[in-house]
Amino acid sequence: MATQTLDLWTLVRGRPQIDPHDLADAIVAQAAEEPLDYRTRLLIRDSVDALKGYWGSGRVERWLVDCPIHDKIETVCCGEFEKVGFPSIRKRLMDKTDPETVEQYFRELSRKIHKPLRVFVGGSIALIVPGLLVRHTDDVDVVDEVPKEFREQPEFINDLQTRYGLLLAHFQQHYLPSGWSNRLKFHESFGELHIYFVDPIDIFLGKLTSVRTKDLDDLRVLAPQLDKVVIVRRLIDTMQSALASESLKERAKHNWYIIYGEELPQ
Repeated sequence: MATQTLDLWTLVRGRPQIDPHDLADAIVAQAAEEPLDYRTRLLIRDSVDALKGYWGSGRVERWLVDCPIHDKIETVCCGEFEKVGFPSIRKRLMDKTDPETVEQYFRELSRKIHKPLRVFVGGSIALIVPGLLVRHTDDVDVVDEVPKEFREQPEFINDLQTRYGLLLAHFQQHYLPSGWSNRLKFHESFGELHIYFVDPIDIFLGKLTSVRTKDLDDLRVLAPQLDKVVIVRRLIDTMQSALASESLKERAKHNWYIIYGEELPQ
């Protein structure tokens, strides 16, 4: 699946996790521009240093040799800088989960299914595959429970986890807004396996009551991409039972304020 190369500044500012391959592509695209001001050159230098810390100097050197503007990048990296300007980049580097890997996982999963089976997938996978989220995940989260067709084949599922780095897991539907099943998005059929994704706004609202920082980071990435008017309407119409819990309501207030700088809509 082809992806657009992000501007280097957009990449490092906009993602809690940064894929090293995306960073390398963005470095090349940024270095090709003119003129390069001091902060941009510092960003390029620190991004290359972050890749050396993640990939190792040898791999980065091989990447630079193959790069069409390696001389310019090396010149930038050898420049005089007062200090490290972007120390968080190295901490955020992590190989993203590739949507095509997920598709291959579904295809192989389907080979063990011999009668129609509908599976409802939520969580980060339902956001990563359509391109709303770019990060790493280990879990393919299905609603309520893993189908017995797969529970009865633990060796097969464990083998897929080892080879794809993906675990078939589950979460309870009470974390989702009411009526979520009426808003499912059909993804694709793989033989007799029919995959549906939970609607992105329902996933957003499900994460709104989470205490986990990675869910808050997902909310930060999702908010600019989703219609806030629809989010507010659905929050009011479908989340009242969930927000009856004082603890969940406090989490929702906390996360909403961080995302939007406002009080939670009533």
